[in-house]
Amino acid sequence: MPFLELFDETLDINSTENYELSLQVSPDGFAFCLLDTIRNKFVLIRAFEPDENKYFNADRINEILKQDDFLTRRYRKVNAVMPAPKFTIVPAPLFDPGKKDDYFTFNHLTSEGNTIISNKLYDPDSFLVFSVSRQVVEILSSFHPGVLPYHQVKPLLNHISHSRKSINGNYIHLHVEREYFNLIIFDHNLMKFCNSFKYRNITDILYFALNVFRNLGISQEETIHLSGLTEKYDDLSSNFSLYIRNVKFAEPAGNFTFSYVFNDSALHRYLNLYSVVNCE
Repeated sequence: MPFLELFDETLDINSTENYELSLQVSPDGFAFCLLDTIRNKFVLIRAFEPDENKYFNADRINEILKQDDFLTRRYRKVNAVMPAPKFTIVPAPLFDPGKKDDYFTFNHLTSEGNTIISNKLYDPDSFLVFSVSRQVVEILSSFHPGVLPYHQVKPLLNHISHSRKSINGNYIHLHVEREYFNLIIFDHNLMKFCNSFKYRNITDILYFALNVFRNLGISQEETIHLSGLTEKYDDLSSNFSLYIRNVKFAEPAGNFTFSYVFNDSALHRYLNLYSVVNCE
């Protein structure tokens, strides 16, 4: 059973050729949403999470894809986000597609059964190289041929590219996953920092993030934008407010709206899933 399910009364399983399907798949969870491309409105989100202290393996992901009626349909467009803690960003002028494995292994160890994928980034002009389960990629391709998985940093950077235009100075974004978080910092048009950190508790997140802030000279007067597994007034946002004056939760933005059924949902939780429709 999904732990989250929201859908508009106009949702029509027989009209999926007018919908854009976006998936977010990882050992930590499985979620998908549907964008009605005629009205440019999100009309469904459904999310599954593994039991406590457990993970989704390829068989469980395949099972969800086969059993959910919406996931066996054909769509106008299909996007897939595969979150992963390990990645490398290579400037576009230096990137050679034939060396993507070398770029990744220069910084990270590979895992057996994984495949290395590259995504084109536009802001900054670069390529992102990451590693995910080969079996899961093949399963996704069997249901939706031709789909190219995106790393979660691609839609996250796309969101930041639009959001930071109205900010004069530093733009700080922290996105939290189950066992790691991404921290991205821009100063005007320059990306100053982009990395992921594994953590065990809230104290770890605060330690790593505040250490980066101190090294980059970021003051308490700045604003930090949060997304992912955090909520208003939880331990993470409350503790950050002790060190950073403004703590905001990132809202998806683009040429789309949300059905009223999303009104009480925490849109920042699935920021990357919603934002992937903006990616090219």
